Amino acid sequence: MRAHLVQMDLTWEDRAANRRRARALIDRIAQKGLLQPGDLVVLPELFDTGFSFNLDVTADVDQSTFRFIIEEAARRRITLVGSRTVLGPEGKGRNRCTVAAPDGSIICEYDKVHPFSFGRESEHFLGGSRIGLFDWQPIEAFLGGGGGGETDGAAERRSDGGKAGDAASAAPALSASGTRVCPTICYDLRFPELFRAGLLGGAEVYTVIANWPSVRASHRRALAIARAIENQAYVLCVNRAGNDPHLKYGGESFAVGPKGDILAELGGEETTLTVDLDLRALRQWRTDFPAWRDIKLLG
Repeated sequence: MRAHLVQMDLTWEDRAANRRRARALIDRIAQKGLLQPGDLVVLPELFDTGFSFNLDVTADVDQSTFRFIIEEAARRRITLVGSRTVLGPEGKGRNRCTVAAPDGSIICEYDKVHPFSFGRESEHFLGGSRIGLFDWQPIEAFLGGGGGGETDGAAERRSDGGKAGDAASAAPALSASGTRVCPTICYDLRFPELFRAGLLGGAEVYTVIANWPSVRASHRRALAIARAIENQAYVLCVNRAGNDPHLKYGGESFAVGPKGDILAELGGEETTLTVDLDLRALRQWRTDFPAWRDIKLLG
């Protein structure tokens, strides 16, 4: 399975410009001959606006970013992970990860569980209450109009956080042709219990989309490696590059293997990273060293 990490230098609060930028970067992957139907493409956190709390400007009220994710996924026949601001009925935002399958169907929507309270995100956004899971399948699963991705409701039914007795039935969850992915957002990375819940739901891959500032870049790297080792899983970290009115972002997107090794990484420029995930090797590692079977969630 092949994944593409799209590291963007976001234009502050300009949704249309950022969608054009995302499309151009995905075009660049395709022009290199690297983009194939069924691939996973991952955009940074709030890729259409940057990490802004100006909900009157940033909220996807007209659903143009929602449509962009659907249409781009269907046009390229890829699984596309994006993030946008959605308004709740009480007027606060949701930092929502939206995932579309190669047929344009929505296979997961996950609301960031942990708003960044230190950065005052929690004053403007409400956190979600469950994990998200989706099945990333090869393009063959979608040929002829077949589905292949699970619905958001199916993911929710497996997102109770798991119990100690659930570990033995965790992963692998799918046939050798596909894998289960748990999307997470930025500050979520500091909370290992969320990743454990994903593992108990069968996750073999985690995406961590972020606007993670340079000042704490070393934390992101250490935490991502720990999450990969703990869960014997791939962790795909996609960060933004450039600056916003408040912070500097170093980019430095990277992919971590299930033994904690850095598979590939970027510098600080706007660019993309392509990485191949060896699911057979991941599953063999979980068989050879089945630490995941000994999970005990106390409390």
